[in-house]
Amino acid sequence: MTLLKSALLSFGILSSTIPEKNGDFCGISNTAFKSGEVVKMSVYYSTMGAYIGAGDATFTTTLERFNGKPVYHAVGVGNTYPFFDNFFKVRDRYESYIDTATLQPYKFIRNVDEGGYKIYNNVTFNQNANTAVSTNGVFKITDCMQDVVSAVYYARNIKFDKYKPGDKIPFDMFLDDEIHHLYLKYMGKEKIKTRYGKFHAIKFKPLLIKGTIFEGGEQMSAWVSDDPNHLLLRVESQIAVGSIKVDMMGYQNLRYPLTSFMGLR
Repeated sequence: MTLLKSALLSFGILSSTIPEKNGDFCGISNTAFKSGEVVKMSVYYSTMGAYIGAGDATFTTTLERFNGKPVYHAVGVGNTYPFFDNFFKVRDRYESYIDTATLQPYKFIRNVDEGGYKIYNNVTFNQNANTAVSTNGVFKITDCMQDVVSAVYYARNIKFDKYKPGDKIPFDMFLDDEIHHLYLKYMGKEKIKTRYGKFHAIKFKPLLIKGTIFEGGEQMSAWVSDDPNHLLLRVESQIAVGSIKVDMMGYQNLRYPLTSFMGLR
């Protein structure tokens, strides 16, 4: 089970439909997060209805410079707990260097070890020339290209109030040296009860394709806070064997008060 990827992919899963132009994933600025933000997630796994802790993931954002330009250095780290290491050990690290003005990535690093299967890929984007230079070669990309980390932070800045339930918000992502045409399906607003507490939330239901872990169809749901932070609160999904939940369990240095929080459980 890919712990960190479960949280990351909640903002877009490979779909069988190629969407229209990227729309909201071109040309919006950051109003949702700030440098110094830290978000901690816990991952739970179930095969018989009872969820048990499987691992955790942490997302951090710092302000740095890349080739003389100011960037957000966003890092996601995910690990299984020692008990689960005996079955499927995960040590994942994803990094993205994101332009502070456009929220498009300059550089993406994927360094993962999942059950002994290791992947390292270092990608540099030239958004003006529509190219990506990875560890494995040079590739043509489409406009406003995102990586798996930058897409999460970009999506938090979407103005969801202008959409109605069922609307799809498309974007393109470069991962594993391929362009993937993705979208978020907006499902509306609702109250949600997580292991952290109760929240007013915005819900998504990404469309999945069948793979080694995730089942096909609309089997995944994700919720972000219904406040200006648009903080990822929960991800739920059926997988090949059982199901998983990923819950936000701690945060530091949010840009705004977490006004969506309704109180403890």
